[in-house]
Amino acid sequence: MNSERDHSAAGGLRPETLAVHPPRVEITGSVPLGVPLHQGHVFGFESADALADSMQSGGSFLYSRMGNPTVRTLEDAVARLEGGAGALSFASGMGAINAVLFGLLSAGGHVIAQRCLYGGTYAVLTDLAERWGVEVTHVSGTDPAEVAAALRPTTRLLYLETIANPTTRVSDVPALAAVAREAGVPVAVDNTFASPLLCRPLALGADLVVHSATKYLAGHADVLGGVVVADDPELLSRLRHFAVEAGASTDPFAAWLTLRGMQTLSLRMERHCASATEIAGRLAGHPAVAAVRYPGLAGHPDRELAERLLPDGAGGVVSLDLAGGRDAGRAFVEAVRLASLSVSLGDVKTLVMHPASTSHRQLDAAALEAAGIGPGTVRLSVGIEHVEDLWTDLEQALGKASAL
Repeated sequence: MNSERDHSAAGGLRPETLAVHPPRVEITGSVPLGVPLHQGHVFGFESADALADSMQSGGSFLYSRMGNPTVRTLEDAVARLEGGAGALSFASGMGAINAVLFGLLSAGGHVIAQRCLYGGTYAVLTDLAERWGVEVTHVSGTDPAEVAAALRPTTRLLYLETIANPTTRVSDVPALAAVAREAGVPVAVDNTFASPLLCRPLALGADLVVHSATKYLAGHADVLGGVVVADDPELLSRLRHFAVEAGASTDPFAAWLTLRGMQTLSLRMERHCASATEIAGRLAGHPAVAAVRYPGLAGHPDRELAERLLPDGAGGVVSLDLAGGRDAGRAFVEAVRLASLSVSLGDVKTLVMHPASTSHRQLDAAALEAAGIGPGTVRLSVGIEHVEDLWTDLEQALGKASAL
């Protein structure tokens, strides 16, 4: 390459250097309506003192594992939705769950957890018990007396889900949180199934709220993410140390996609809830279905609690037991055509899955039974398709399941 080329117009810099240092465009006189994507992972400083200060105080963005403007925007947005003092975001929902469990529990500690939990959460608790001697007591999630009886001097956390995965049982967060907080025990609530549009656990007495942002917050099956919201900045600071050291940080592009999805969250949740209510009612009257569990249905064991804690809708997830058991469940999930046989939930598309062989495969037969998950249980995450098109598909699949 010719190093003698004219470079006077670029401040004396040669093309090889110019390619590495593009000019920066400063925006003046207007504001971008979309959230800017700050994809770069590292930030520069004008002085050594400023860099050192940032490493100690975290006052300026330094390295995206520790903080990023786009990621911070997501954290602030979810914290505001949940009514919290602040939030931390993670590369996945499991990253958020692990931050809470590993951030607050240590060897010899004790945690009280809802009996029916997301399988990944159950697996982590089991691992903590086996490897680190963390004791776990499971409770129903609806009886304050159970929590009071389970409390020990070593209890460090009460862990609940707003709507249990996949049984759709509703936790009595205010009553259970009151018992835990009186004993000085932090309360964490996984609010993924409800989203901040249907429930805000911090207002009900929780200390921490967990979200798999992959689900309803993002909503379009194109991003992984997790968020933890805290009401107490000091509690959040305890989790931040673990989060930074574990390296489960959110990618800025994933944060940007989640923020884009959240702009339609209220519209999507309205459709999810309306369609799920309609579908649940129709499933309850179908001869191939032995039982339907949806908090918005009369006859659900927590219907009264759902009306009080989820006044704007009971969510988009329906759990059903097929009369033909495991074989019928398998035939049903393989027969759908408009709906998709897939893990996850909260997508704009309707998703069906068989929990015993997928999300809760870590549980043995006894644990599945204790959690209320049967061999023919199917989880249905109702999307935003037209409800009649969706029912046509589900009805034909039920026909094939009942023909066994």
